[in-house]
Amino acid sequence: MAENGFFKNRGVPVKVAKLTKAYETSAEQVRALKGVDWEIGPGEAVALMGPSGCGKTTLLNLLGGVDHSTGGDILVGDQKLAALSERDLEKYRLHKVGFVFQFFNLIPTLTAGENLELPMLIADVDAAQRKQRVDGLLQMVGLGAKANKRPEELSGGEQQRVAVALSLANDPALILADEPTGNLDTGNTETITALFLSLAEKYGKTVIMASHDPKAVEHFKKVYNMRDGSFV
Repeated sequence: MAENGFFKNRGVPVKVAKLTKAYETSAEQVRALKGVDWEIGPGEAVALMGPSGCGKTTLLNLLGGVDHSTGGDILVGDQKLAALSERDLEKYRLHKVGFVFQFFNLIPTLTAGENLELPMLIADVDAAQRKQRVDGLLQMVGLGAKANKRPEELSGGEQQRVAVALSLANDPALILADEPTGNLDTGNTETITALFLSLAEKYGKTVIMASHDPKAVEHFKKVYNMRDGSFV
């Protein structure tokens, strides 16, 4: 965390230009993104709103380097994603981006602490620093006493807080959250939303959260609406 030297990487600007994504089906070509132009500044927390199928998830997947665009450019900080090799994209996903999903994506046989430690192991973080990060992240999300609990021993809201901590394991500059409150009640939705906003406000991370729930995004200062593969 910023106060104890835990977070060192600040947020980065994000810019897309004439971004397109098309999928081929047996019957037709589906245009998921239609020449999108969009940019946000470093350390901003913004929300993407729109119904299912409007292009929110596709945009997040492209920004996160887990899918390739059909056309256009994506610039995250000083990195042009289309110019990165597959190996460099792997490094980008491991070090530069944190993902949070609707369904938590925790490994059920590992404890909360072990789930957080896994991406650090992949990134060759030493044991002492891993322990410091795990302890600090769980404290940050209010689960310092739950490090040894497996996901099944945690509530849905607690699992999602572990997932937020997991997204921060390797100190990414960019946090991408796809419907992270979709399975949560109102109280937990407010808790998770406040966490995302604090990542930008307190720690300078760039945060992009996609949702179809107006209540989930009501505290975001910037909300961008999408429909049929475009911003409206």
